[in-house]
Amino acid sequence: MIQRHRIKLLLVILLVTLGVYLELAGLLDARQLLEVARGYTQHWWLILILILAQTILFTFALAGSVFLWVAAPLYPPPVATFILAAGGTLGGLGAYYFSEYLTSDWRHRIENSRSYKLLHAQDNFFTLFAMRVFPAFPHSVVNYSAGILKARLSYFILSAILGISIKSYVYAQVIYSASTSLSLDVLLDVWIVGPLVLLSAASAAVVFINYRSSTR
Repeated sequence: MIQRHRIKLLLVILLVTLGVYLELAGLLDARQLLEVARGYTQHWWLILILILAQTILFTFALAGSVFLWVAAPLYPPPVATFILAAGGTLGGLGAYYFSEYLTSDWRHRIENSRSYKLLHAQDNFFTLFAMRVFPAFPHSVVNYSAGILKARLSYFILSAILGISIKSYVYAQVIYSASTSLSLDVLLDVWIVGPLVLLSAASAAVVFINYRSSTR
């Protein structure tokens, strides 16, 4: 048991170290990645590389979202959406199982608590979808919390596919048409984030109504 704890602790330390290294080395710089990728857009396998890279980064709670700024300028919105949704969903699944593995030793200590039961009861599709589609909400928070709480896998996968696809398509359209001046400000326009916020709020409202109904 002690050996198992040490392995998990070592994994966490290695991941934190890797994340810091990638940032300091500039290997997750969107502009640099985009420039490298531009030279290979004629190859079909670049799509697979982008999906795989996201899958690995999201699995270990690293900055997989950086590939929005790589896929969206290079490919038409439908193709970019597929790349981002595939990488985000597969990475989400990896993170789901990885976080479940990391927390398996101590989860039993909190499973009987009121807070855990309340959160676990709210792992429905609309909760997960609301978080997925909300602008700038960290995917890693959704992925790892779902794994720790053992959210229903069917809800998790469906919400990831739909939520990431919708948000990615909206962003990809904007970035693809403005790829000569990539900037985060492009995605902060109220006409872009507004519909996503409303969709997320509507999903959250469904969760609240269901919760109120179940507590009466």
